[in-house]
Amino acid sequence: MKTLKIAGVPEHFNLPWHLCIENGEFEAQGIDLQWTDVPEGTGKLCQMLRNGETDIAVILTEGIIKDIVAGNPSKIVQVYVQSPLIWGIHVDAASDHKKLSDLKDTKAAISRIGSGSQLMAYVNAHNQGWKTENLQFEIVNTIDGAVEALSSGTADYFMWERFMTKPLVDKGTFRRIADCPTPWPCFVIAVRNEILENDPGSIEISLDVINQTTEEFKDIPSIDKTLSSRYNQKIEDIREWLSLTEWSQKPLDNKTLNNVQNQLLELSLIDKKGTFADIAKI
Repeated sequence: MKTLKIAGVPEHFNLPWHLCIENGEFEAQGIDLQWTDVPEGTGKLCQMLRNGETDIAVILTEGIIKDIVAGNPSKIVQVYVQSPLIWGIHVDAASDHKKLSDLKDTKAAISRIGSGSQLMAYVNAHNQGWKTENLQFEIVNTIDGAVEALSSGTADYFMWERFMTKPLVDKGTFRRIADCPTPWPCFVIAVRNEILENDPGSIEISLDVINQTTEEFKDIPSIDKTLSSRYNQKIEDIREWLSLTEWSQKPLDNKTLNNVQNQLLELSLIDKKGTFADIAKI
């Protein structure tokens, strides 16, 4: 039995992995796939890949591309979710900020430096024509940290996946004032180079297993009820999310990579572009 460590955020996108593990589908192929939930998100996942704490990460596209260009010894082996991530832009429910323009030159809560919540704050500022050099950040680690920062006023707004944050909006903790979708596929699967070199077969088998499940995921009987129950979501929100979400079984293509790198470069989040061979498994 080959052991592989995998990590990702505790969000509904990753239920296919949990179902495959629970159903013994990796085990049947001789792979002991050990999942770790990482609520801190992309910045922490990049660190875990660098430190060898995980072999595989299901991770935000822009975050891992930025980190590979910065020296993370990993490669993207395929796209996992093809559709954009819809980032909700949230303020405290009692905040005086009523519209997106009110957030210009205010402070964003982010999970970590290099996280999706930080990178998307740059994308949003760029979209709004704000000076990105005026962005300010408060590191909050997790969504609970963001609740505390927004309620105490140490940060003004927080960008996080819209549907996972919706229960806090429904409860009256946050108010969502806008959405900011990623201009690229949102999640990819990244693997440490050491694993790709030493055991490419186990990675290939693991991808075959997960791809079979994601292809059929929406057709699983009562999958909306399962997601609603596991992730504490209203069934109508889950149905909307499912209608907007498309999983992928395909490699990253050069056009998508160029699009992400061009935008990161324009925002000064990277100072050079990596080659396709540097970033993706060919």
